Amino acid sequence: MTLDTSAPATAPPARPQRRARRQDTGGASTGERTLGVFTHGFLVVWAILVAVPLLWAVLTALKTDNEIFTSPWSLPAHWQFGNFARAWTTANIGTYFVNSLIVVSVSVVLVMLLGSMVAYVLARYEFPGRGIIYYGFIAGMTFPIFLALVPLFFVVQNLGMLGTYHGLILVYTAYALPFTVFFLTGFFRTLPSALAEAAMLDGCSHAGVFFRIMLPLARPGLISVGIFNFLGLWNQYLLPLVLMPDSDHYVLSQGLAVLAANQGYRSDWSALFAGLVIALLPVLAVYVVFQRRIQEGLSVGAIK
Repeated sequence: MTLDTSAPATAPPARPQRRARRQDTGGASTGERTLGVFTHGFLVVWAILVAVPLLWAVLTALKTDNEIFTSPWSLPAHWQFGNFARAWTTANIGTYFVNSLIVVSVSVVLVMLLGSMVAYVLARYEFPGRGIIYYGFIAGMTFPIFLALVPLFFVVQNLGMLGTYHGLILVYTAYALPFTVFFLTGFFRTLPSALAEAAMLDGCSHAGVFFRIMLPLARPGLISVGIFNFLGLWNQYLLPLVLMPDSDHYVLSQGLAVLAANQGYRSDWSALFAGLVIALLPVLAVYVVFQRRIQEGLSVGAIK
């Protein structure tokens, strides 16, 4: 009887605690919902601010010069696809586009190959001076590039590579290497070492462990940093402006500056906007196609 009578006496205090917990949980969910609504609203506004100028530039590229000034916010009366052909041929955007594609593609391949090997060694091997090398690459990220333009010009000129593709490719590779090493070093440190040790026990060489095991495991990080390098080098302007004085070897950023000056004097604004859209297409296509890869690489590196 005593056990039965004591149980009801101790049972009621537990109910207010449960109610308090439910109230706390409800308050937290309300705050999270408010934050979620605010975040989504901010993202929607940001998307509108980014998308509207892009759509306006595309529509403007399909108008005549008269329509650009008389009805800038309306749809084109007739779609002028010939503006793109005129910008591609007459304004030499096609030549500048091919030059940029060659230089940036080769540079990204070299950066990813060299940067991944350096990052793997810094992340996996102990040797004297490793910290000095690593922090040297980090210091390279913080060094302003415009301070090195004059000595870089004379170095490239003395090597006989001024105004050449391979000269600009080497400079692009050195320019993007510090960020690549910094990003991939942290990524390689998160990868499990058990697979590498098992491969070494099976007789695999150090190069075999890197190319056959570690490099495939680091694919999300490689894709992410590769996309960042492509976008950064594609939009680079200072380095080619100094190192590519020959107009026949201009890259797209230089070509757009020339196009803006020439077409502005000629009042050929439709061809100017068409050239801008052509320059935007590769960057936009790379981001749209690989946006999930970028998020995957960043999230995998953060979780591990």
